[in-house]
Amino acid sequence: MKKSDKKKENAIIAALTQACEIAKDRGDGFEWLTHFVNYERFPQSLLVVCVYDTNEQLARADQAAIGALIQQHLESIGIRVASIQRQVKFDSEENCEIANNGNWDERLRRVSA
Repeated sequence: MKKSDKKKENAIIAALTQACEIAKDRGDGFEWLTHFVNYERFPQSLLVVCVYDTNEQLARADQAAIGALIQQHLESIGIRVASIQRQVKFDSEENCEIANNGNWDERLRRVSA
């Protein structure tokens, strides 16, 4: 990873961590998020996966508000995302348990491919 990419990565981690903490404080079942990026195709390749605890909570989630929160925090570090709806995905712990026996590495490999 180039030095400039490492700086971007650290800034993205900080921004997404802030967004994650705010989302968790909402009390609607939001648990955590992660991201994937290929810096050769940045920022189009940036993908954020937001995880809720249950499918019921996921169904009730205000995905537009979470997307806007993420977008706001990315923009605060100078990253403009063309399509936040396409680059932020949602999932649940329950889905992972059912489909992948709780193996997030396996599940996320498919999302990030």
